[in-house]
Amino acid sequence: MAAAKPRVLVGMSGGVDSSATAALLLSQGYDVIGVTLKLWPQDCVSRAEDKCCGPQAVMDARSVCAQLGIPYYLIDESAEFQQRVIGYFAAEYKAGRTPNPCVMCNQHLKFGTLLDRARQLGCDWLATGHFARVERTPAGRVLLKRGHDLRKDQSYFLFSLQQEQLASVLFPLGEKTKSDTRDVARACALRTADKEESMEICFVPDNDYGGFLQQSQLVKTHAGDIVDRSGAVLGRHEGIEFYTIGQRKGLRMNSQKMLYVVELDVANNRVVVGEEAELRRATFRITNCNWIPFEVPPASFECLAKIRYNHPGTAATVTPGPNGTAEVRLHEPARAVTPGQACVCYQDDLVVGGGWISRLD
Repeated sequence: MAAAKPRVLVGMSGGVDSSATAALLLSQGYDVIGVTLKLWPQDCVSRAEDKCCGPQAVMDARSVCAQLGIPYYLIDESAEFQQRVIGYFAAEYKAGRTPNPCVMCNQHLKFGTLLDRARQLGCDWLATGHFARVERTPAGRVLLKRGHDLRKDQSYFLFSLQQEQLASVLFPLGEKTKSDTRDVARACALRTADKEESMEICFVPDNDYGGFLQQSQLVKTHAGDIVDRSGAVLGRHEGIEFYTIGQRKGLRMNSQKMLYVVELDVANNRVVVGEEAELRRATFRITNCNWIPFEVPPASFECLAKIRYNHPGTAATVTPGPNGTAEVRLHEPARAVTPGQACVCYQDDLVVGGGWISRLD
């Protein structure tokens, strides 16, 4: 009697990456199941046909699974998404921080709820189309590494995954380029092979997060002052939620200088502006840290610190502290270090871990 094939649940977003992932695993002898998480409520104001959580994406994912001859399921997790991701998104802006919803969606939905579903369906593995890699050490620890295609590497968004999650995942695209991925889909004649990518937040149309917050009635306008460091009033705003560190456009104020948002003063409902030099920071604190290669981090370590996804990274010294905190000292000051964003630490291709930027010293 032949041994049972290892069963894998593939998270299907309706794009070319997850489609190619399913095709690759099928060709490698896995028993593949495709699942899409329905994340949008029926009355979602931002529901778009071409988003990864939209109706067109479901049609594409279902079609790909039919082409490949594998089972497909659509699972409603809109309530969880509303609480874990959209609720967090609004709360962070209200607190004067700039959120990163993709990290939270990965942590709680794609590698949380979806992993639970995989186990319920008797799957040995969960696979996604992320450009990242996992490796296991002789001691049994699971490491997270950058994807081979550094232009598409998505390891930044996965830094918060725990050992239990990493031990259960497969990233078949980790060694491939984006071009390779499209070639896989074309070879299988999948309808998503040439589908364009969406670079925006999936639930925010046109990347207008302020409009989304207002239209969803998650934030109401509340006027306040735009001030400089001395406290001089230069203009008015309609809510700190509509501003982020480093912003220059959209500041309605009287000034002959080119000024940028350098701080959001939540307690006094003020947007603080300053010159570009004030945006540069060398030291800040991160919280809720997750260190992937070790249970207990060393007293300090050197790394390349990325303070946002598109940031190239800056050499840094990280000193872990109590209660999941750490101090990050950049060797060269960086522009627009933003509370609420993730700081992810790398040593070559290895993701050491990271945390959430909280306080600027």
